[in-house]
Amino acid sequence: MVKIEIQYSGGLRCQAEHTPSGQQLTTDAPTDNRGRGESFSPTDLVATALGTCAVTVMGIAAQQHGWNIDGVQATVDKHMVAAPARRVGRLDLEIRFPQRLEESARTVLEEAGRQCPVAITLGDRVELHFKFVWPD
Repeated sequence: MVKIEIQYSGGLRCQAEHTPSGQQLTTDAPTDNRGRGESFSPTDLVATALGTCAVTVMGIAAQQHGWNIDGVQATVDKHMVAAPARRVGRLDLEIRFPQRLEESARTVLEEAGRQCPVAITLGDRVELHFKFVWPD
C-alpha cells in the first residue's frame, strides 16, 4: 500500500505528497474547466500515469532479458469528452525507441507496455491507442 496525502490549497489547486518519499506535486484545474492551467491537472496525471507506467514496465521486461532501452521517449495525447460526463475519453501513447532490437524483443516489450497496470486499470472506460516507433 502507498499513501498519498492531499491538501486543497484553494483556487482549484491541490498539493499532493507521496508519503514514502516525501516528493510533492501540485495539480491545477485546466483553463477549460475554470482553472489557471499552471500545473498538471488531475486528468493530465492519468495520461502521465499511462505513459510512465508503460515505459517502466517495458524497462522491467528489458532488464529481465538483458536488453538496453535507455533513452526511450514517450508522448501522450489526452482527449477529453464532455458527455455523458466530463472525463478522459481517449489516450494516444507514442513510444519511441532510440536503438534497434530484434523482432522478438520488440514483441515482448510492446506487449509489456500494452499490459501495464495503468492500461489494465483504465480497461474499457478509456480508449487507448499505442504506437511504437522503432528506428529503421
